[in-house]
Amino acid sequence: MSGPRKALAFVGLGLLGSQAGHLLAYQLRFGAAAQQVQSAGAHSYFPVLVKTALGTVAVALLAGLLLVGLARVLGGRRIETASRPSYIGLLARLFTIQLALFGMQEVVEATAAGVSAGSAADLLLWGTLGQLPIAAAAALAVGWLSARVELAVGAIRDAVGATATFVPLPAPPVVAANAAAGCALLMSRMVGSSLAKRGPPSSIRVSAN
Repeated sequence: MSGPRKALAFVGLGLLGSQAGHLLAYQLRFGAAAQQVQSAGAHSYFPVLVKTALGTVAVALLAGLLLVGLARVLGGRRIETASRPSYIGLLARLFTIQLALFGMQEVVEATAAGVSAGSAADLLLWGTLGQLPIAAAAALAVGWLSARVELAVGAIRDAVGATATFVPLPAPPVVAANAAAGCALLMSRMVGSSLAKRGPPSSIRVSAN
């Protein structure tokens, strides 16, 4: 995966993870009233966004696992783990993206509601408490799954290539036409040879009739 695509994938994953971290941060901060707070006023959009984010993560995870399983079935062997990216590097990038998105989301929500977003220390504290565990789990999953998906894609490509190698190709039309012409020539020679051996009708038989 190229650099821009990888960066875009990290931003997308950070956006999805930030919503799960947002949910955890509010649960830690407001306890039983968290759902009510996140469903009212400027936060009314949040339940639908969280469901969409978590659903997208679940679909992506299942797709990756199915890809690994398909590669194992086609290749007939276990998909071993390739060299994983640095866990600390993944964690740092995801946590930074998620924390930044959390802070921006809180500021936008507070501005829309006409209230104060709180101090930077509060945002940093609750953002860290909510986003760090999610980023840690996401970094672990990404490191584990990305290595296997990369190998799975290669295994599927090899299996498909091997299958295509052993599939017999149909005869080209030119070869079929040449074969038909050869058969016609052989038949004509056989018929000519047969007629030459028989010879003309006997004059005795003609006179007898």
